[in-house]
Amino acid sequence: MAPAKADIGAYVLINAKTGAIIDQKNATRKWYPASLTKMMTAYVTFKAIREGRATLNSTVVQSKNSLSEPPSKMGFKVGTKFTVDTALKIIIIKSANDVAVALGEAIAGSEEAFLAMMNAEAKRLGMTNTYFTNPHGLPDNRMVTTARDMAILAMALRRDFPESRDYYKHPGIRFGKKTLRSANREFLLRVPGANGIKTGYICNSGYNVASSVTRGGKTLIGVILGAGSGLERTAFARQMFDQGFKKRGGQNIASLRGTSGNPPANGYCRRNKSPGAKAYMARYDMEAEKKGGFLFFKANQKNNAKVDEAGFTLANGKPDWAKILDRTLGPRRIAYRPIQVSLGNPTGAPKASGTAVAVAAPDIPAEDVPLPTANPLRRAQIEMRQKLQKTAEASVAGGIPQTAAARPGAATDPAPAAPGSIFRQGLDFTVPVPAPSPRKQ
Repeated sequence: MAPAKADIGAYVLINAKTGAIIDQKNATRKWYPASLTKMMTAYVTFKAIREGRATLNSTVVQSKNSLSEPPSKMGFKVGTKFTVDTALKIIIIKSANDVAVALGEAIAGSEEAFLAMMNAEAKRLGMTNTYFTNPHGLPDNRMVTTARDMAILAMALRRDFPESRDYYKHPGIRFGKKTLRSANREFLLRVPGANGIKTGYICNSGYNVASSVTRGGKTLIGVILGAGSGLERTAFARQMFDQGFKKRGGQNIASLRGTSGNPPANGYCRRNKSPGAKAYMARYDMEAEKKGGFLFFKANQKNNAKVDEAGFTLANGKPDWAKILDRTLGPRRIAYRPIQVSLGNPTGAPKASGTAVAVAAPDIPAEDVPLPTANPLRRAQIEMRQKLQKTAEASVAGGIPQTAAARPGAATDPAPAAPGSIFRQGLDFTVPVPAPSPRKQ
């Protein structure tokens, strides 16, 4: 049986300086942003710093509210303090959901107030089909965006806050003895001129990315929504940029109006699966592109049988993913060097608009740290998950077995674990998807 054919839900490629559209498909179709949401979390934070309401050394505190978030997360104990600078590095490079909430609480005083700031900025920037309900992108079908809107946000982040580029260009972070890799690392390390920006994944959106590449003094920004896997997302981006630098731009991204469709139905990732090694090579093999050009490539997309598997298969018959990465993205051009991140020594707390930044934060016991109020919306969601969990447990007790996939909230909302010395125990630092593979990164 032929492997399932993954497809891209929507994409757009623009000139980062002018906003001119170079290529697009379904750029105004509504989609779920997943962790591309954190670009707006970063944007609002950089704006607070610019306006003097915070500094990079201002204090962020891990609250009970932020700790309650599902992975990907850092899992610091309640009361742990770190700087805004550390928080930005963690959310942009490693995409930790708990830190995104803690950062929002530090900047705005509560998660609810930070969401208001996020949506106000989206409106001001002209993101006409975007609405945020959390600072990280975990599943909520009311939170939508479009490739157009995410391209506008990525362009604004790069233009308005050039300092942000020093955060999203890194392929990983080193925290103590732990090295935490960015899901964007292979793109950054292999694609010529790659310099950002943010990846995202939830089942209902598939694999998303907002990328930027600079070549010959020209920067392009690409947004891809709904790829079938991490490698599909990255290989499509590489190909899109390679072709895009040969084309001229046209209509401005801001001039795209309206909506061209609703978001995908629930369970998108189960319908749009990873295409498999042979299909990857049929669509994205750079050697085939060089030999036959784009027309050869397009023809080969439709006939995987023409692909010779000998060059990317191990002796045991399994795919050689190292070779596949080399042939679909190119060899690594830059050594993997994660940036060092630590809890640091905060020297102040962010203040509300119109007030000065505090000079220093007192060193108070963790149990006395004020904990921001939980987002009422998510509190209701947590209560609903607890009810569903009790129902599931009751079903099991009554002799009705459930698989892990069938349990309510099993894939995206794991139950909290007990805190450890610094990190919560029993939680990895990756999105809860199947075992590590180049296709899933």
